[in-house]
Amino acid sequence: MTKLIILDRDGVINFDSAEYIKSPDEWHAIPGSLDAIARLNRAGYRIAVASNQSGVGRGLYDEAMLSKIHEKMQAELARFGGVIDKIFYCPHRPEEHCACRKPKPGMFLEIAEHFQCSLDNVPFVGDKKSDVEVALTVHAKPILVHSENYDQVLDDLVKRFQIEVYTNLTAFTDHLLQSTITEG
Repeated sequence: MTKLIILDRDGVINFDSAEYIKSPDEWHAIPGSLDAIARLNRAGYRIAVASNQSGVGRGLYDEAMLSKIHEKMQAELARFGGVIDKIFYCPHRPEEHCACRKPKPGMFLEIAEHFQCSLDNVPFVGDKKSDVEVALTVHAKPILVHSENYDQVLDDLVKRFQIEVYTNLTAFTDHLLQSTITEG
């Protein structure tokens, strides 16, 4: 059985920006996030990223620049001994109504196919309403981290679906790895 964790990128691994992350220079890891991913790797977890990147569709940056941003993310992660197994992203604008933009499940169906596994109860760590919605749609386990996107709508979802909320990816990783030790 594949031990898989899916992460949103902006707001979970790196700081988000209302102006979009348009270049490697604008990509800055949230303190502790890269070490958390490396710790998950060492515990046997494979990591996938699922990220809406409508800046591509908006013409703010192209897929070559997005690749450079992801190369920087992987290079910085490698310094901690970690790796993201596969990065999935939707380049479309919301008004294109594609099947892959969260909260639609297309990207997650690709993840399941790539890793040849069910997404039932696979943790998906995100910070937005669309992250919770897609996780529930594909029967993954929605996990929220606090960011500037946390609002009353998210708080209502947390209460209704009893979603775990953590300060950041480090806090989630600490909890998960401690639970695994306790259960083992």
